[in-house]
Amino acid sequence: MSDTMKREIVVLGGGPGGYAAAFRAADLGKQVLMIEQEKQIGGVCLHVGCIPSKTLLHAAQVIRDAREISSYGISFGEPKIDIKKLAGKKQDVVSKLASGVTGLAKARKVEVLHGRGVFEDANTLKVGEQLVEFDQCIIAVGSSPIVLPFLPKDDPRIWDSTDALEVKEIPSRLTVLGGGIIGLEMAEVYHRLGSKVTVVEMADQIIPGADSDLVRPLYKLISDEYEGVYLNTTVTGVKAGKKGLAVTLEGKDAPGTLEADVLLSAVGRKSNGGSLNLDAAGVKVNESGIIEVDEFLRTNVEHIYAVGDVTGPPMLAHRALYQGRIAAEVIAGEPSAYTPMTVPSVAYTHPEVAWMGLTEKQAKKDSVPYTKGTVPWQASGRALSAGMSQGVTKVLFHKESGRIIGAGITGENAGELLAEAVLALEMGADAEDIALTMHAHPTLSETFLLAAEQVHGSVTDMMPGKK
Repeated sequence: MSDTMKREIVVLGGGPGGYAAAFRAADLGKQVLMIEQEKQIGGVCLHVGCIPSKTLLHAAQVIRDAREISSYGISFGEPKIDIKKLAGKKQDVVSKLASGVTGLAKARKVEVLHGRGVFEDANTLKVGEQLVEFDQCIIAVGSSPIVLPFLPKDDPRIWDSTDALEVKEIPSRLTVLGGGIIGLEMAEVYHRLGSKVTVVEMADQIIPGADSDLVRPLYKLISDEYEGVYLNTTVTGVKAGKKGLAVTLEGKDAPGTLEADVLLSAVGRKSNGGSLNLDAAGVKVNESGIIEVDEFLRTNVEHIYAVGDVTGPPMLAHRALYQGRIAAEVIAGEPSAYTPMTVPSVAYTHPEVAWMGLTEKQAKKDSVPYTKGTVPWQASGRALSAGMSQGVTKVLFHKESGRIIGAGITGENAGELLAEAVLALEMGADAEDIALTMHAHPTLSETFLLAAEQVHGSVTDMMPGKK
């Protein structure tokens, strides 16, 4: 065994939460060692998640746009798809960003040790045969896809999101198990590449976390274009045959059996906290692998912190990045705490669905008094001119204080548009603040302005909201 390494701060995990924590701590003058079990730092988001999926979704968008522009009198031929070149382009994007993150680590003199780390005690990690002692540790080991026990094991036709992002083939018939963000994004990609797609969701709507009126335009579109979208439906079994997979469904409107060439399981992710031997360190972790932390990202062991997916939902890269920076600042003695007003969510589907703050269904459930402005994108000149009229913007304001408490946007670039709403919430803006903020015309961002003007009572481009 090698001599024990002794470091001031050890960050366990090199994903968004881990490298954000390591880089911020280094910037604040700390000696940092980052432990990453994969060959490169960057984590799931960079290598097999956010970045590769958005690269493939861009390709899907170009295919879609080329077809839809025919209504403007411009026609292109059917696309010729070279999946090897497509996969290569995706990998080029990932490699450039991975190289950039590695370069940032070197520039900051953040030491990187590759290997799987587990706890020996409250101040020691074991990485292979190497022991590492630390003063403080930040756990950022992320999450993994949930594996359903009834799915055939070791069958290359059963995919998780990582398999789908490899783009090794375009299956003729693809069944997607899970109508959440990951499943629908991958469904979008393969539908545009030529697969006949079926989506199976056990909840009563796709993207269950969002309001039903926000997902309605997306649901209508995919219901028209896909082979099937089955809600309130569960998969009870999958039988592997030589010519395909027989998928057994249970649901009111679902067929008894579906035939698929590939089944993509996208039913969610689980925290990786259960695989670290945390008992040896005295860190509490629940049965789901989730580590509980306080607003300073501390676990029940004062000098051990946790950030990102390992602390539970929402499992989003931007939340991990945010938490990583906070944990580093707390350790460095900065006056910092994790107290965001909201964590925004975005589905990069067509159309995109984005929301932040209180959803309307949550406001109703919690008896929060609110008023709302709702703008269908048919009222937007920018949306109509660009063929994006299926969108909607909705903004909620507290009935008593007048401040914004939530917002949802469905449509092209909804994820980009949502940032204004997040800032408005963090700044404590009310309807008047937004209504008096001049927005460029014609832009999609005007729909946010119109929603606020409805509530403020000053809207002119639409009928005023109900008093």
